[in-house]
Amino acid sequence: MAATTARRTTAETGWSTPLGPWGTLLVRRLAGLIAVAITLVAGTFLMVQLIPGDPARVVAGAEATPVDVERARHDLGLDQPLLTRFGTYTGGLLRGHMGTSFQTQEPVAEIIGDRLPFTTEIALLSVLVVLVLAVPIGLAVAARGSRRTDGSFTFVTGTVGATPEYIIGTLLVLGFAIELGWLPAAGAETVSSMVLPVAALVLPATCVMARIVRREAEHVLAQDYMRTARGRRLPPLRLYARHALPNLLTATLTLGGLILAGLLGGTVVVESVFAWPGIGQRVVEALLVRDYPVIQGCVLILGLLAALLNLLVDVVLALLDPRTLAGKGGH
Repeated sequence: MAATTARRTTAETGWSTPLGPWGTLLVRRLAGLIAVAITLVAGTFLMVQLIPGDPARVVAGAEATPVDVERARHDLGLDQPLLTRFGTYTGGLLRGHMGTSFQTQEPVAEIIGDRLPFTTEIALLSVLVVLVLAVPIGLAVAARGSRRTDGSFTFVTGTVGATPEYIIGTLLVLGFAIELGWLPAAGAETVSSMVLPVAALVLPATCVMARIVRREAEHVLAQDYMRTARGRRLPPLRLYARHALPNLLTATLTLGGLILAGLLGGTVVVESVFAWPGIGQRVVEALLVRDYPVIQGCVLILGLLAALLNLLVDVVLALLDPRTLAGKGGH
């Protein structure tokens, strides 16, 4: 009887009893992370095979003879079968070896290690700023319920949210660096150098996220429990912070996680505009000179960072609303 009850409980909840809800959530998310990592490894390997041009000729140089090119091809292992090259590439990654830059002859792992802190710095700061701005803005617009406010909000967020980061970055440089001279136009010498790159990332993402928050907030505010809370004449801060915000964040972060992960892709463009010494700028430099190992390493790391950010969003969702553990087993 006890075994039948245990099986029924597991079937109803969809959870493995020995692990518990949190254990099952983490196992599933880690399994997904491993699948993403495998896909990224395969994708970055095949990327070099599909990019036009011969890596061996890039290494040998423009003046190289056919013999020099063949020698470079042998040194790079390009004369080996595809599966053998993939095994060598994967084995190197497992040992922490991501190849050597064609341009500088530096290990790619060291290049990424030097650049990663700069990218992480502006990406994490941008994520925090987007959340701090988008949630209260979207909630305030939904709570106000004014047709004029809603129309202005829709126009502004739609326009800014659809504007590419490089255009916003260029306008910010023209306005705040060149015309007003308030902030540095490029580089990372001072803390103020972060302001414009972060703003270029934050503005479109905040607009898109705020529109999601507004839509979800309108749905939450129309629920019966919110009408009951209003009928009790609760103070606005308590009404929205205690009753609306928790339910709002669950739905918002589910969709917003994709937007926040997209900020990492935006860093590639923004870092180039502001000469910010992160991974994004290094990717662009490597593309110009066809430095394939650096391209592979940077794309792989950016993809893993985006996957880790989505994993973090899932954990935060479970902390904010434990019902997601019991109901869905993660979304």
